Amino acid sequence: MRQYKKSLVAKSVFSLALAAMMIATSCGTSTEKSTGQIFLYGEGHGIPEIMERQLEIWHDYYHSQNMRHMFIEAEYFTAEFLNMWMQSDNDDIVYELFDDWAGAGTLAHNPYFLEFFKIIKREFPETVFHGVDVGHLYRSTGERFLQYLRDNGMQGTERYLLALESMEQGRHFYRDHPGEPDWGFRATAKTGNFIREFDRLGNQDVMGIFGVAHTRFGFMGTMGFPDVPTLAQSLRDRYGDSVHSTDLWSWFRIGIEPAGRDTITINGVDYNALYFGTDSTAFRNIVSRSFWRLENAYDDFVGNPATGDYFFGDEDFPFWMELNQVLVMYVTSTDGSVSRWFYRSDGEEWQGIPVLTGFDVDE
Repeated sequence: MRQYKKSLVAKSVFSLALAAMMIATSCGTSTEKSTGQIFLYGEGHGIPEIMERQLEIWHDYYHSQNMRHMFIEAEYFTAEFLNMWMQSDNDDIVYELFDDWAGAGTLAHNPYFLEFFKIIKREFPETVFHGVDVGHLYRSTGERFLQYLRDNGMQGTERYLLALESMEQGRHFYRDHPGEPDWGFRATAKTGNFIREFDRLGNQDVMGIFGVAHTRFGFMGTMGFPDVPTLAQSLRDRYGDSVHSTDLWSWFRIGIEPAGRDTITINGVDYNALYFGTDSTAFRNIVSRSFWRLENAYDDFVGNPATGDYFFGDEDFPFWMELNQVLVMYVTSTDGSVSRWFYRSDGEEWQGIPVLTGFDVDE
């Protein structure tokens, strides 16, 4: 296999009804359902090992099955810019996108994403991207795409109208719900956008890359979020067994081995602990976090009161946490202080992904 590694909640009824109406409208643009196959791959964003695996999979689809269409968790107008860049003789467009991702503070702003797209352009030049997310970057990428269309006399074209629709979805997701983005609207709108793009392809198979929360069959979990179907479930409801889903995030985490072992003492009790590395982050005025998983400790802490803090498994903890395990984080703050944060895996989920529950320890 070819190697690419390192070359690389507002929940209003109105909002959900609006999104459902958009799906119906999108479906109406197609005369019939596509008969192609949909292969979804769930990821934790920005992880080079997962991107390497995605490129290996795309290599096989591209060369063995003549697949050309890749659906991505990006806006319609971002995918349109990527398709223009695929046909260009320079990298100006993709670097402008990279700057937009930096300005928005997204996980896409890392060198692995940039290299991922460069490899696709170099080795799979006939790839066509389809962006089906709401228009997160409507102020930057979206406005620039509209200006490009205006400059080239394409006002009122289908591309122009779809870009406007994507931007309005982004405005609704954020602006209309400033306290908490409208997650239910996003999930349903994304499905409508996917259906619109897929049905236009007729009988062609496609690969889709999305956060793992969107590619698991079922509903968008608990934690107070709307109980609407995931993208994968909505697509299966429409296309049946033509929809396939593979969880690359769990595949990646299960394969991670601890980097060390030590003893951690809590209230006079010594616990065997496995070390899974240290990351850097600017979240909550934190400089870094070190991750330790305690062995055979759950029963000692299952009764400790919850703090109301949660640790999300789609991207946050970089290893596999099974049910009834305990995580200890050594957190270094910007003021130089170090504290210990405690979490346990009680079986809680959000959008089908595991969530660790924070709990108090008297020390």
